[in-house]
This record gives sequence, structure tokens and C-alpha cells, in this order.
Amino acid sequence: MNGKVSQPFKEILYVHGIYFPRYNSQPSLDKMPGVLVNREATKKRKRTQDGTEKRRVAKRRDSDSDNGDDQKDEILLLESQILESRKHYKNIERLLKIFKDGKSGEAAILPAVVLCRVFSRLLAGEKMVKSKKSKPEAAEDADWLKSQFKVYISRLCSCLSSEDGQMQSTSLKLLMRLVQLEVSQEGTRGEQAWRSGAFLSTVRALISSDKAEAAREEFLEEFLEENDDVRFFTFHAITNLFSPGSEPSKGAASLLTGAISLLSQVEGIPDSEDQIEDWYGPAPETPKHQLLSLSAHRKQAQEAWLAVFSQVLSKDQRKAVLNILTQRIAPWFTRPETLMDFLTDSYNEGGATSLLALSGVFYLIQQRNLDYPQFYTKLYSLLDEGILHSKHRSRFFRLLDTFMMSSHLPAALVASFIKRLSRLALHAPPGGIVVVVPWIYNMLKKHPSCTFMIHRETRDPQAQQLLEDKGMDDPFDMTEMDPMETDAIESSLWEIETLQSHYHPNVATLTKIISEQFTKRDYSLEDFLDHSYQGLIDAELGKDMKRAPVVEYEIPKRIFTTEEGELDRVGGLLQQAISSS
Repeated sequence: MNGKVSQPFKEILYVHGIYFPRYNSQPSLDKMPGVLVNREATKKRKRTQDGTEKRRVAKRRDSDSDNGDDQKDEILLLESQILESRKHYKNIERLLKIFKDGKSGEAAILPAVVLCRVFSRLLAGEKMVKSKKSKPEAAEDADWLKSQFKVYISRLCSCLSSEDGQMQSTSLKLLMRLVQLEVSQEGTRGEQAWRSGAFLSTVRALISSDKAEAAREEFLEEFLEENDDVRFFTFHAITNLFSPGSEPSKGAASLLTGAISLLSQVEGIPDSEDQIEDWYGPAPETPKHQLLSLSAHRKQAQEAWLAVFSQVLSKDQRKAVLNILTQRIAPWFTRPETLMDFLTDSYNEGGATSLLALSGVFYLIQQRNLDYPQFYTKLYSLLDEGILHSKHRSRFFRLLDTFMMSSHLPAALVASFIKRLSRLALHAPPGGIVVVVPWIYNMLKKHPSCTFMIHRETRDPQAQQLLEDKGMDDPFDMTEMDPMETDAIESSLWEIETLQSHYHPNVATLTKIISEQFTKRDYSLEDFLDHSYQGLIDAELGKDMKRAPVVEYEIPKRIFTTEEGELDRVGGLLQQAISSS
């Protein structure tokens, strides 16, 4: 072949574990994976004294081995013929058929590697490029080769979801090798190849199948995280796949799940343009190229995520996104306020989704001065029966402590949060109660006007006598969702006093701090956030007993009957209960 060869192609011989021979050399069979070379055939035959040849006696092989060697010989023969003359281009169809018929292992890997070498030669020799000066025969060959190249790429992409891990890895490396050759073409062809060539097909295949998870992780570690141009055009490819004008895919749900999985694992967000310096394809030649611009990289990532957000996300997908939003998504955005619609919708869903969206909303309020109407009303509505049982409890209280930090908040609003959490603590696990009590203590210290809820003297003797005789109704309205209208400031924290008789000694001891003098400045909430029921039990059981507890020393022989066999008092009560039911 007398095509033009780029210098990088001449120098690269062994890439990603796959051998690619030099342009002017013959294929090296002993370096190609999976190929067995019959070295005995190349040795000279020994001659006897009478001058006749002494033939070696070959060992018998089974039919499968013979067929395998025959197919290898056929594959290598087809390759050598293609490289010799254009009249043998039809051999590519035969190689594609062998590749398609091979299920896994060497039967599929060998033709895949050989086809990659063939198309690498053709790409390097520009045999698939038409120009105005091209002869009709050359133009026809170029069109036909392009069609076969697409078939080959499609087959490699389907192998990315193969159950054979080796086939997955080999297919990915072959695809990325061809991508490297495509994007290294001269002129605009190279950049266009990033946008619509084998790379786009590769990204689509990686995110469209649940079975391609291993290949997706390998792509992320070896290519995307290591090369700035691969990361940039991966964002671009995902944006195109979810653009309004794109064709709907049968596996749209899997495509969305794969895109979220791939994007959410992208780390190493560049902080400056100096960090953008690693390239898989050719390095940008002009200083103003978009690949050298940090804002262009962030904008492309932003468009990819917004394209994902425009889809209908399931609850699990939305939670997965919200979990990493402030750490791995928002830093990419040049305009984080564009996240407002997504976060507002998530915040309004309620439950665990709202809790996860809370940190994102706070990020926009803090970093971008987002004005969220009725923020504290919505925050108050999140205090439901499940908040102290949620696995996101610690995360929520960290944010709640931050939101309630201001001393300029109305006392009625703060009292509503204190009272509602006190009421919820009555049905909470011990691990949740030990978070609520120190938080209430800190709030009472920060907002002294709310201390009327734990100490309010009744000066009228008649009113005091009435309270002692008949008690009073709690004015707090648990059903009111507006924290300014609950009348919590007129109530008292009788719930905390009730918890001082809690069955768990640690909880009972901790709640007594509300009844004592407030001599401690405040409590560090971090010391209480990670407590769980199991942790409290283990800590209690691990204590050294200074004195053995008093227990029943005389075990009764009977519970419901007397020594004479008649029912005792407990047995009689049990009999009455059974008969009345």
C-alpha cells in the first residue's frame, strides 16, 4: 500500500496490549494475541545419508484443533491479501463474517484484532477518504470501505456488553485505537471524528447496556480520567444522545442509567487552564482552541448534566444525582443557578428526596444568593414521622443546624422547630433522641426568648390552682404547616421531661440537661450525630459493673396455679380475660 502515513502511527507499535505492526513491515504473528506460529514449518528438513529428505512425523491432533488452525491460517491469509492489493478488499466481508460467528475467546478476538490492523492501515493510508481528485474506482472503494468500517465498529460495540470480560476489554481497546487514528486525521476530519465517528458509537454502547459496566469502568480509568479531550467529547456525546432532536432509543431507561453512572464517577475537575494538558488525540494547535479553555470544558459538562436532567428520572436516579450534586456536579457548572428548577422539583417531592435536595438548595442560597420563597416553611414540613428514622438523619441535622444559626430568626419560628422535634422524639429511636436534645439545648441558648417553653411562672393564684387541679391543653398545633402559626411559643417542652423517664439510661440522663442550669456554652452536634441504637446498646453492655444488679433470687415453680393445682390470682385474671373476649 502506498498511502500516506502519519508519524504517530509509524512510531506506535504496541498500544493497550495489542500489537500494530509498522506500516512498511509484515504482520508479526508471534506478537499478536492469540496467534500460534508454526515455527517447525520454517526449519530446514534434515537429509539422510542417501540424500533423501527426512520428514518429521507430526503428532495427531483432534479435529477441533485442526479446524482452529485452519481458520487462523485463513484469517492471516485474508489479511495479507488485503494489504497486498485493493482487489482483495472483499476479504473484509469474510473477516467480518468470521468475527460475527465467533462467540468468545480466541475465535472472536483473533478476527477482531486482524480487522483492526486492516482498518488501521486503511485509515493511515487515507483509503477511506474521497477527494475531488479521486478516481471513480477509488471513490467507490472509499464508500464501500466506510460501510464495512461501520459494520465492524457496530460489532465491536456490541461486544462491549459481552459476558466474556476479556472480549469486553479487547473490544474497548480496539475501538479506542481506531478512535485515535480517526481523530488524528488532517484538517477538520479529525475533530469531526470526535463528534460523529467511532467515538460517539463507543460512548453510546458503554452507557446503553447494564452488562457493559466493567468496560465502562475501564474506559473511565484508562481513557476519560487520563485525557482531557476524551472527557470533553464524552460530555459532548452524552449531550447529543439526549438532545431533543436525537432518535429515541429502545433502551432509553438503560441509556439514562448508564449516563448517570458514567458522569457521576468523573473526578479531577480542573481548577485552571494549566491543568488541561493531557491529550489522547493530537494536541490543539491554536492557543484559542476550545479544548484549551476551562470555561468550554465546564460548559460542555454543564450541558451534559442538563441534558440528563431534562429526562424523566426515577426516584433512585434522582437520589443518586442529589447525593453527589454539591461535590461532583455543581463545581462543573458555569451557571449553577440553572440547577434551580431541578432542585426545586426534587425539594418539593418530600421524603428522603427532599432531604437530599436540601444540601443543593443551600449551596445555591449560599454561593449564588438564590432567593427561595417560603424556605423555612418548606424546611419545617420536612420534620415528619420518618425524619428521625431516616438514614440521612445526620446529614439533615448538619444542615438544619446551619439554617437555624442566625440569631435574627423570629422566636415563634424557632419555637415551632423545637416543639415539633420534641414531639417527634417521643416516637424516635434512642439514636435520634440523643441528637434532638443537644440541638434543642443549643437553640435555647442561642434564642433566650424561647426559654419560656421550659420555665414560665404563673403568678395568678387562681390560674395556678386551676392548672394543678385540671392541667391544661397544649396550645401547640401539630397539624399546622406554617411555623409562624403553630403557637409553639405558648406551649412547653413536656415531651423532654417525659423522655427523662426513658427506658434507655443514656437517653434519660442526657434529657435531664434541659432541667438543669444552662452552664455549658453549647454542645458540639458532631458528637451525637453518628449514634445508633446498636451503638448505644454495645456501649452499655461494654461497661464494667461496679456492683451487681439486684435480681429475683427465688424462681417460682408456678405462675398461674397454686401448689394444689387451682388457679391463683394471676390465673384467675387470665381466665376472666379469655372468657370476656
